[in-house]
Amino acid sequence: MKIVLHICCGVCAAGAGERLILEGHKILGFFYNPNIYSKDEYQKRLEATYKVAKKLDFPLKVSNYEREKWLNKTHFLKNEPEGGKRCEICFSLRLEKTYLFMLNYGWDRFTTTLTESPHKSQEIINQLGFIIGGDKFLVRNFKKKDGFRRSIQLAKDWELYRQNYCGCIYSIR
Repeated sequence: MKIVLHICCGVCAAGAGERLILEGHKILGFFYNPNIYSKDEYQKRLEATYKVAKKLDFPLKVSNYEREKWLNKTHFLKNEPEGGKRCEICFSLRLEKTYLFMLNYGWDRFTTTLTESPHKSQEIINQLGFIIGGDKFLVRNFKKKDGFRRSIQLAKDWELYRQNYCGCIYSIR
């Protein structure tokens, strides 16, 4: 199956990408993360993602850094706790863009590396993906079967940049 994989960072791309490829899927990486603060942090994550795409031999497309769009949709929830409503809006924004990208490219399905993180709710992410894309969304929990541990091991082996916060300006604190 041809799957567009939304990628949040290189570490998660390593684990999720490897798993999909081992399952026999062809993947097209899609880096769209208007939530990432600062521009330097965005660049570090993008560079790590390019490194993973090269290692796993899949094409990578990068969307525009639409920081203002993200801020306009989330600024009123800046005091929301991590994992709350602001995160749902952020997930939806990135999943919607990935869904439209998948349709434009004519690929079969789309999914996201966001379920790789133990700090994010795979239930919420998968529910939003299904609401946005119906059966075009590939429901996954990439942290299962030691997925997160595998992504960390690959990050060490490949010397990938590993961030210490989700990415948005509100999660730094």
